[in-house]
Amino acid sequence: MGGYLPGGRRFEALLVGYYDGRRLMIVGKLKNGFVPATRDTSRPGFKGLETAVCPFVNLPEPKNARRGLAITRETMPLCRWLKPQVVVQIEFVEWTDKGHLRHARFIGIRDDKDPRTVTREIPEA
Repeated sequence: MGGYLPGGRRFEALLVGYYDGRRLMIVGKLKNGFVPATRDTSRPGFKGLETAVCPFVNLPEPKNARRGLAITRETMPLCRWLKPQVVVQIEFVEWTDKGHLRHARFIGIRDDKDPRTVTREIPEA
């Protein structure tokens, strides 16, 4: 996780990615799978991880990158960047041809995993 989109006292979406070598690649905005209590307890955990620098190397996106809010040069100021030190476990339906996740859902926080070991998972055929 490298950031979030704020929304009221809670966050609207987490910005998640994986490492390709030393480069953190964004794969999507994670909005589904949260209950209000999860949103309330997660945001205080961001304290101390804030940074002014976007950690993702593949941002900004082009304006036509996806349906919904693309993270373009114009919308990047809405984002809150975090040092990528928290790993979240997610479920998703598939990878898009642009390298994003389709229908991703939050499962939980993985404090047993080093963020640098998170790489793109390719399903077996």
